[in-house]
Amino acid sequence: MRLILMTGKGGVGKTSMAAATGLRCAELGYKTLVLSTDPAHSLADSFDIPLGHEAVKICDNLYGAELDVLQELEQNWGTVKRYITQVLQARGLDAVQAEELAILPGMDEIFGLVRVFRHHREGNYDVLIIDSAPTGTALRLLSIPEVSGWYMRRLYKPMEKFALYLRPLVEPLFRPIAGFSLPDRALMNVPYEFYEQIDALGKILTDNAITSVRLVTNPEKMVIKESLRAHAYLSLYNISVDMVISNRIIPPEVTDPYFVYWKEHQQRYRQEIIDNFSPLPVKEVPLYTREICGLKTLEKLKDFLYRDEDPSKVYYFRNTFTIRKVENGFSLELYLPGIPKDQIQLSKSGDELNIHIGNHRRNMVLPQSLATLNTAGAEMNSDHLVIRFSEMDAK
Repeated sequence: MRLILMTGKGGVGKTSMAAATGLRCAELGYKTLVLSTDPAHSLADSFDIPLGHEAVKICDNLYGAELDVLQELEQNWGTVKRYITQVLQARGLDAVQAEELAILPGMDEIFGLVRVFRHHREGNYDVLIIDSAPTGTALRLLSIPEVSGWYMRRLYKPMEKFALYLRPLVEPLFRPIAGFSLPDRALMNVPYEFYEQIDALGKILTDNAITSVRLVTNPEKMVIKESLRAHAYLSLYNISVDMVISNRIIPPEVTDPYFVYWKEHQQRYRQEIIDNFSPLPVKEVPLYTREICGLKTLEKLKDFLYRDEDPSKVYYFRNTFTIRKVENGFSLELYLPGIPKDQIQLSKSGDELNIHIGNHRRNMVLPQSLATLNTAGAEMNSDHLVIRFSEMDAK
């Protein structure tokens, strides 16, 4: 099954791009599901068709769904939720407060991952397109498999063994005082079983033959910055971006003086997007005269965006840069095919790495693990520019 995630800053048009991509995949004969994991769903509005937690058929080969966190929670976390509720009520909270507090922060993002994994495991669709949350939330979502592994291996499993060993000794004294029982083995196993699903999905997310992220951006300074930051963090977790979609380009036929400023600045930012995301392919989409809502307008967008192409293909296989932990710091490996080292100039300002190649400049927004360090040299290794960041030089 092919997995495509659409993400970007809120309001850039990622839902429309996800819907149009799904429409084209279905047109080519792929059984396709477009799934919204954004807490503020707008996929139903884009298709102009009511959608719910379960998949709804939109047209031939095309289905849509919007994640219902409460349903996923009950299905995957119901046993733990009821235990936490019991504990909170025993400590004096009323039933409604206990129910609410039993839903831990970030659970909606985790359940989004579990839902994606379930679809992949069941294999009922050829293409799964995720209309993801805005960039910040989406990055937390995609980093969960790697981060959760550390906590499970280093903290949860040792604590679980310790708790299960002490339970028979402590339980007779504990329950009369506390008003609730200590968790048993079945209950303690639920979080780990949950983690195993997320860990399995992590392997799928980092397989660039299966999973690609497509960044949707607009030719505006703040939006481009966030898109560059998203690209950096996705690379940090080894998740492949295979395309950038630059949306809402004011077309040449718009000549009203009111738009002169916007057109001039868009022209500059359009080139920045191409330069800064190179060698990723960039597709440009015009600002339409009306909102993209309903199948008729999505058909128009789909034809412009993909024409005769198959959107399920992988547009770019290679990660444009890789971050590795090395002795005394990190190295950043940037793919720059055919560029001699003497044409490259580097400088760093805050969380930005500025790369000058001839008359071209690329600004890379660094993840936090590198932003606090200083550069400590660079070298060309085959077609890769390897830049070292030293912890010893960090201020």
